[in-house]
Amino acid sequence: MQNIYDSEEFRAQGHQIIDALADYLKSIEDGTLTEVIPYVEPEDSYDFWKNDLAEGQTGLMDFVNETIKRSNHLHHPKYMGHQVSAPSPVAALMGVVTGLLNNGGAVYEMGLVNNPLERVLSKYLAEKLGFGDESDGFLTSGGTLANLTALLAARAKYSSVWSEGTTEKLAIMVSEEAHYCVDRAARIMGLGESGIIKIPVNDRFKLKTELLEEYYQDATAKGFRVFAIIGSACSTSTGSYDNLQEIGEFAQKNNLWFHIDGAHGGAVAFSSKYKSLLKGVALADSIIIDWHKMLLAPALITAVVFKKGSDAYATFHQKAQYLWDNALSKDWFNSGKRTFECTKLMMSVKVYGMIKAHGDLIFEEHVDYLYDLAKTFANLIKSLNDFELGHEPEANIVCFRMKTENSNEINATIRRKLLEKGEFYIVSTTLNGDTYLRVSLMNQNTKVSDLESLLENIREIKSEL
Repeated sequence: MQNIYDSEEFRAQGHQIIDALADYLKSIEDGTLTEVIPYVEPEDSYDFWKNDLAEGQTGLMDFVNETIKRSNHLHHPKYMGHQVSAPSPVAALMGVVTGLLNNGGAVYEMGLVNNPLERVLSKYLAEKLGFGDESDGFLTSGGTLANLTALLAARAKYSSVWSEGTTEKLAIMVSEEAHYCVDRAARIMGLGESGIIKIPVNDRFKLKTELLEEYYQDATAKGFRVFAIIGSACSTSTGSYDNLQEIGEFAQKNNLWFHIDGAHGGAVAFSSKYKSLLKGVALADSIIIDWHKMLLAPALITAVVFKKGSDAYATFHQKAQYLWDNALSKDWFNSGKRTFECTKLMMSVKVYGMIKAHGDLIFEEHVDYLYDLAKTFANLIKSLNDFELGHEPEANIVCFRMKTENSNEINATIRRKLLEKGEFYIVSTTLNGDTYLRVSLMNQNTKVSDLESLLENIREIKSEL
């Protein structure tokens, strides 16, 4: 049998892998890596890896190098696609530490470091948000799971579904521009399509708070018990922040749970310049924030923060004698009592490692730079005759398109051609039925010159069509 735990072999492999990753970062720094996304069709990629597997053992570094070569390069300044961070190398190194230690988190004995760190980080984030001493939270794997977990806590406060099953028609209220995972969470909870009350948005893609009372009364008249309302901070397509203050006041007036999906834009809690976008957050009962979007962490690391930490414990009352003696005790150090996950990654170590290495000022600088850059790009778009802006950005998300006949078809084709060329990676979205190109500025190495180059590439593609 091979000694797969040999320390010296691990040391040698580790040096090789770190060297390969450092060379990769260097190739981005010096401009020798020009292709952002080495796009191939899905079937071709599948065939490559199927044939690679058939070759058997060919050496670890061949696989590492091929993986780097064939991946989407998020650290490249011309990556402007989805809302995923270019992770801090320190956080990535912490992933090596946690991957080897492999401590779980459901019970304290299996999470001696990560459970206390989760609480430290939750309290730390709660303070940034302006919550009081009663607040608490934890980390979980991604915004979808985090939103579901928070909404289950909301349901537990207003309903006995967990113990008695469904006995009434429950509903939530949410913007029609909210992330699809909120809709998915509601359906998983058994609310059905009719239990998801979607509120229209205004011309800036923000929830129309003036319609809340009307939609609430209509739902009540139809026999629904609305128990929660969700504010977006910010929306996925356009980066628009709902009016959290007015939503929170409406929630208080009607005794509803106020939850904020701050997966992307909640990061402005670290920014003196942009924190006002979260005005009203103090009224929230819960909020989620992805560390892996605007806060430089690798995926997936999402904070779920409750203004009243005890609210998190009602969600999953279950006996598990092999894990804990008392299912009803509110012991923060056994995180399995509050989350779907039993075993989970030591995700807190990656965030904490960044803070110890760089301090938390890096988060504010990162957010400010990318939000500022989006405004600069929007102003550039507005100064040009052949482009138009889809919205005035509040975050680091900008939607725009070429002015042309057959605009939807042409802009969709431009996006496809950019993907095939591989020099830039952007996505597209639909606003009011029209197709727009969409950039999420996630990398602090992206400069105005890169955005100008993007526009030139788009012009070139358009001239070839």
